[in-house]
Amino acid sequence: MTGNSVLLALVVATALGFDFTNGFHDTGNAMATSIATGALPPRIAVAVSSVLNLAGAFLSFSVAATIANGLVQTHLVTLTVVFAGLAGGILWNLATWYLGLPSSSSHALIGGVVGASLAAAGGHAVQWHGLTSKVVLPALLSPVIAGLVAVVGTFFVYRITRGVSADLRGRGFRLGQIGSASMVSLAHGTNDAQKTMGIITLALIANGSLTAHAKAPVWVIVSCALAISLGTYAGGWRVIRTLGKGLVEIEAPQGMAAESASAAVILLSSRFGYSLSTTHVATGSILGSGVGKAGAAVRWSVAARMALAWVLTLPAAGLVGAAAYATADGIGGTAGISTVFVVLAASVTGLYLASRRTTVTASNVNSQWSGSLAPARTAPAGAAL
Repeated sequence: MTGNSVLLALVVATALGFDFTNGFHDTGNAMATSIATGALPPRIAVAVSSVLNLAGAFLSFSVAATIANGLVQTHLVTLTVVFAGLAGGILWNLATWYLGLPSSSSHALIGGVVGASLAAAGGHAVQWHGLTSKVVLPALLSPVIAGLVAVVGTFFVYRITRGVSADLRGRGFRLGQIGSASMVSLAHGTNDAQKTMGIITLALIANGSLTAHAKAPVWVIVSCALAISLGTYAGGWRVIRTLGKGLVEIEAPQGMAAESASAAVILLSSRFGYSLSTTHVATGSILGSGVGKAGAAVRWSVAARMALAWVLTLPAAGLVGAAAYATADGIGGTAGISTVFVVLAASVTGLYLASRRTTVTASNVNSQWSGSLAPARTAPAGAAL
């Protein structure tokens, strides 16, 4: 293999690794409320979500085009820039997963790429208008819009069914949640899988393998769809626990209202090519379902910690991306990227080993929330993500 071929292979492998982390980091966006209410058993929930993420990845490619061509000047992007951006995205994804904080994988990726681009070529490398209109504004508006839709939906759900016994209402809406959660998973595939497709396409353009403004090749689409699907099946139980048990003591009618609101907003954003954070949407919807039900307990302190993570995502991932670029570029060539790749792998391993001290699995993800990520009982050692 030539030097460029090795670099490209490392970048593609790292991109698919990010896609995997995206899958398990965001499983909770679709399935946390269904798991929390008992509508679906945890393992079945992530299996269903995995299949639907895979299907959704083939339904829309507008977001992939935004990532590949709408955020940075493609003629200034190199393989080192793309790789460094991915490193920033992966480390932020895993750090927030370790803390059980549902943060945006999308913004982690975008922040990493923008930070690396700034380090490589300065401010003119970034399409600031595209970043503002396609990323920042949707980030501000989407949780509010989804939350309002969920407030209205929850209010009317309880209003319409006020004469129905709580037991019958719960059984009916748990069945409904299977459909609404499935729609969120499908919607997630139409939005989040596209981001890695866009990044690999950007790398191929930077390598000269594709022309500027080219669409993602079939092999890129298939590999990204499979990677996010496998990541989704891994579970991401730490984030699922926070979304399902940490924000709101949720009932089935609230869960269905939240999931329906999330699916509607995500699918609409995919239609117009907005690189939306499904985490922001799902969190806004869950909070909205708490506000919409009279007397529901909403843990605003948990929501505040999540909001802080959201604010930090773009700059934090950007700083890591810039540092990774500076290191790789300083060493140069394949050796530079290989060095950062080894450091990245060591960091990933360290975070995973640290997470084993307080394990969250399918068996304890629904344990009573005690104010922290730690479940009420200890999971068996060696359990999955």
